[in-house]
Parts: sequence; structure tokens; C-alpha cells
Amino acid sequence: MSSSDEHWIRSYGRDQFPHVLVVLGFALYPILLGVLNRTPLASEASAFLPGLTFMIIVLYMGLFAISFDFISGYTGYLSFGHAAFYGTGAYFVVLAANGQVPGVPEGTPFMVTMVLGATLAFVVALAIGAVSFRLTGVYFAMLTLGFAQVMYEFIRHWGYVSSNPTEGATISSGADLSIGVPFVDSLNFAVGRLSGDSFENVLGLGIDVSATMTSYYALGIVVLLSYFVMQRIIHSPFGKVMIAIRENEERARAVGYNVFWYKMGAFATSAFFAAIAGALFAAYAGGASPDNSFYFLVTADALIMAIIGGIGTLAGPLFGALFHEWFEDILSTESDGLSTYLEQLLPESVLTAEVAGLTINDFIGTFLDGRAPLYLGIIFVLFVLFVPNGLLGSIRDRLGGTVSKRFPAVLDRYRR
Repeated sequence: MSSSDEHWIRSYGRDQFPHVLVVLGFALYPILLGVLNRTPLASEASAFLPGLTFMIIVLYMGLFAISFDFISGYTGYLSFGHAAFYGTGAYFVVLAANGQVPGVPEGTPFMVTMVLGATLAFVVALAIGAVSFRLTGVYFAMLTLGFAQVMYEFIRHWGYVSSNPTEGATISSGADLSIGVPFVDSLNFAVGRLSGDSFENVLGLGIDVSATMTSYYALGIVVLLSYFVMQRIIHSPFGKVMIAIRENEERARAVGYNVFWYKMGAFATSAFFAAIAGALFAAYAGGASPDNSFYFLVTADALIMAIIGGIGTLAGPLFGALFHEWFEDILSTESDGLSTYLEQLLPESVLTAEVAGLTINDFIGTFLDGRAPLYLGIIFVLFVLFVPNGLLGSIRDRLGGTVSKRFPAVLDRYRR
């Protein structure tokens, strides 16, 4: 190996070091959680750290938010109807698993149907974009929202989906929902919220891997690959034109770029990966419904995650999703959240003490239990007002460039 090759590998490794740290953090999180749950800090871990089920939501919703940022953050065109593509991916894999897609036989590997569903979303995005990109600004955003609402109303009244389309459709038992290499059984792992592959005493180490943990790692690999594909596109000449359109579309057109087709390509690519996220959601949840896939509030969640994490940063929405789901988890009434922790920690005399006519226990129930949407709304407003560049965007501003480019220089400075 020549010295130039060694220099390139070393330089590339330094640039990717922040990504390696993030991947390691996500990979080691279940192990950390398992260790903490066996220590005296188990109650604190349950109260303040998101469980694996919430982390799985972070993965597929994070990918959806990243796909939203791919078009909205890098071309400046807000796609308020992005749920249309998320729902397309979700419903396609559900119908394919149930043998209801013509030409796709029942039993087709999930990885194949996931790609087919994403390809369908790609085509749908081209059709929507052909009309929507005739407009700009808020008119584009409203038109995409209108198309998504049409699809939402259609799917919730389409009797072919199920006997009760308003409630959605579930994947029949026994359907192939494995992530891995298609047609290679040893390299496929079943995923699912209620079922999936589990492994006992892995490699004789006494470590048991639950079905939830298998789903977490399997979905994580798909999300990781999808992110790096989008990252490479952003750093390609195509991505440079996307950024040029965001900065000054008229100038990009003036220098000879056919901006319409670049916008169409970006829109369709973002739809492809939004459908991948929808497919992962449907596989894990075992079904899909109009309200959790096609509804406009699904896009609103992606928008919130992108703004909190940093719109126009690509990786930022994943951190926004982590913050969003962590906050929902600790204020949730469905798990061991903050309210449960306080009720167990505080003595009965404190819980029954009255302040302004309310007991402390009533105060906890009124202001903490299930109040995540309220506080998330407040936090969203604060981010828009005081941290407009989001979490990752603010870090980039502080470092003077992207984390991957500036992080090695920061380390070198501290070594000195």
C-alpha cells in the first residue's frame, strides 16, 4: 500500500470518527441498559433512559425525519405531505405480506417488498412533484399536503385493504418479516414488536438476546445504510446542485442546471427513504393504519424532529428523534417514567401534602402524566426562537464547520 493510500485511509478514518462514535453509542446502548437494570440504579435507568421499544421508534422515525430533511433541508422545499410516502411504504409491505399485491407472491422476503414499496413511493413522488414543483414556497408545501390528505382519505375508505380500512390492516401471522440478505436464511433475522428472533446464551457468554433487541439491531442496520447512502448523495455533485437550489435557485438555473429535474430527483429520493422508514415501522408494529402512517401529523413529527435536531444537517433529525422520544418516554403513563419514579421515591407524607389545594401526588398526575405533547410544544417554540439551527446545527456553528471535519482539529488542539 502506497503512502498516499495510507494517508487517504487515515484522513477518511478521522473524518468518519464522529459517525463511529454515534454508531457505537447506539450499538452499546442495549448492553448499557441491561447492565444498569442489574444495579441499584435500575429505578433511575427506567425513569430517565428510554427503553428499547422507544429506541426502535427513534430509529424508524429518525430515518423518516432524515428523509424529510433530505428534501426540505437541502433544497429549501418543505414537503408537508411527506407522510404520503411513509404510508406508501408501510401499506405496501402489509399488503404484500398478506398476498394482496398483484405480481408479488405471498412469502416474498420482506427486504424485497420493502425495496418494491420504496420504488413505488419513488414513482408516486415523481407524479406529485411533476405538479407541485410548478409552484414554490408555501404553495408547494400546501400542495404536497393536499396530495397526502387525498391519499389519507382514500386509504381509510379502501375496502380492499381490510374489512375495516379506517382501523388499518394487520400482517397475517406467519408472514416473512426478516431483515437481512434475501433468500439466505442464516443471514435473516425476524423482527416484530410482539414476536421475532431471540437467542439464548450467545457464544456461550451467558448473554440472552431478546426479540426486541434483535429488532433494534436489525432495524438499526437498515437505518445506518440508508443514512450513508443519503450522505453520499449530499456530498456528490448532485447534492451540490441541491444546495445551490436552496441558496439561490435563479442563479443555479442561470448557470445551466435544469433545476426542475434536480428537484424531482431529490424529492423522489427522499420519498424512497421515507417509504423505507414506513416499511420498517409496519414490520415492527405488525401492521399499519391511516392515522399512524398517512396522517399529516406524522409529517409534523418529522418536522419537529428536524428542527430540534437541526434542519439541513441530515444527521440532526436523528438526534431530534432521540430527544423527542426520550421526552415522551419519561413523561409517558405507559412505562416507568418520571411520575412513577417520583411516586416510588417520595414518602407517603410528602405525596399527600397539600400545596394550593392540590396534593403533591395530584400535582404529579396533573402536570407530568401524559403531558409530553404540551411540553414538547413549548420546547419546539423555544428552539425556533432561541436555537433556530437545532442541536447539531448549533454545534456546527460553534465548531466552525461540520463535526466530521472539525472534530479531529478539536482533538488535536486538546492533545497539545
